[in-house]
Amino acid sequence: MLRRTPLYDNHVRLGAKMIPFVGFEMPLQYSSIIEEHLWVRKSVGMFDVSHMGEIVIKGPDALNFVSFITSNDPSKLQEMEAQYSALPTEKGTIVDDLLVYRLEDHFMMVVNASNIEKDFSWIIEHKRGNVEIINMSYEVAEIAFQGPRAEEILQRISDSSLAEIKYYWAARVKILGKEVLISRTGYTGEDGFEIYTDSEHIKRIFERLLEFKEVKPVALGARDSLRLEMGYCLYGNDIDETTNLIEAGLKWITKLDKPDFVGKDALVSIDTAGAERRRVGFVMKEVGYIPRHGYGIFDEQGNNIGIVTSGNLSPCLNVPIGMGYVKKDLAKAGSVVLIEIRGKKVPAEIVKLPFYKDGSVKKA
Repeated sequence: MLRRTPLYDNHVRLGAKMIPFVGFEMPLQYSSIIEEHLWVRKSVGMFDVSHMGEIVIKGPDALNFVSFITSNDPSKLQEMEAQYSALPTEKGTIVDDLLVYRLEDHFMMVVNASNIEKDFSWIIEHKRGNVEIINMSYEVAEIAFQGPRAEEILQRISDSSLAEIKYYWAARVKILGKEVLISRTGYTGEDGFEIYTDSEHIKRIFERLLEFKEVKPVALGARDSLRLEMGYCLYGNDIDETTNLIEAGLKWITKLDKPDFVGKDALVSIDTAGAERRRVGFVMKEVGYIPRHGYGIFDEQGNNIGIVTSGNLSPCLNVPIGMGYVKKDLAKAGSVVLIEIRGKKVPAEIVKLPFYKDGSVKKA
């Protein structure tokens, strides 16, 4: 049986195309993926992300424990601040990527929907110190409200000044008369907020925000193309338990000078030796050829040097783009590789990420 989020009936009423997705019945698109994608870039889109997981860690040793199981350094967080991080394995590969919030008296990890049970079990297995670990995933509902007009529109139904919430910070504010947790975070490259509350209140917020002409519902298809334009990783495609944090380009969330944490020795060794391959972005040099997950990457001599992990047509740039892993000597911007598409090896150029550089998130 597929799970349904609290907004399932809303999606059906809006005419969404529903599909199975990591154990949930979720909307793929409402109108068209490109239309929804471009709307987020110019106005504001609303995503149902209630399928995401929330794991709470509290107790006297919560900070030390979170530091031990994550790659980033939560001791740097102030109260109500968030950071992007990962759960590394002992080999330095990736159990999951996630957000870590340092809230008033506890930490909250927001994990990928596909990994909720795996992550919870993994965290329990690595428990140390006086901590309490609670899986709140099926009690918390969440909306992502993303786009250059997000603050302006959400402010209409909030009693607090949203302009005071800085990028990657959270706050408790009243929306439609009830306190919710919101953070200035997202997965699109645009300014915006993620709103956490209960199942009934998320419906009220969703329905009220759709009353504004500037807001459109946006689904999984555009969520994926938006994150790809920004070069953001998708767990299960670009990163997983076979990819390590260094080769994935996530050294910036891997604090090797931190006291002991899971995978530290392996990651120090990988970093010292240098990763043999790197995650890169590339742009296809010929029109009509769109790279897809699993396609082979070759050098100009025809040797297989890697694999495509994500690929699509960029709606904003109107060119086929992709990400994948290649040998380190071809990972430099400007290098030419070949992507095998429908039996033809098509040239592509390695470029510096992100692909799309005009997102409003930089202004937040």
